[in-house]
Amino acid sequence: MKETNTGYRAVSKFLIGSPFKIRPVADLVRRRPYPEAVSILENMPNKGARLIRKTVKSAASNALSTNKKLEEDMLYVREIYIDEGPRLKRIWFRGRGRADMQLKRMCHITVVVDETAGAVATPSKKAAK
Repeated sequence: MKETNTGYRAVSKFLIGSPFKIRPVADLVRRRPYPEAVSILENMPNKGARLIRKTVKSAASNALSTNKKLEEDMLYVREIYIDEGPRLKRIWFRGRGRADMQLKRMCHITVVVDETAGAVATPSKKAAK
């Protein structure tokens, strides 16, 4: 649990999941109200949605436990970062006595939630194009 000057933060590290597959899910809930973000993530079948949902709920719990005046409806997802973690290297046996290297990618998820009063409704870069 960490309170920053830009909001309340939660970090999940060393999660087995490719950051390239998880980033599109994070783009869907970035800069959304907390209840809306959680409902979007609960209805998605992706593994990344489950991982992000746990981290978003943790960040909201951090905000609600430190500040007694806040409620869930007052929060919004300010930032989500999906960073690369280390890679597990495994041997993948092939035909004719050969072997390939299989990389199991890991990621670190950082979520920052903040109060709605400081929210600025800015459209995403993709929506502007």
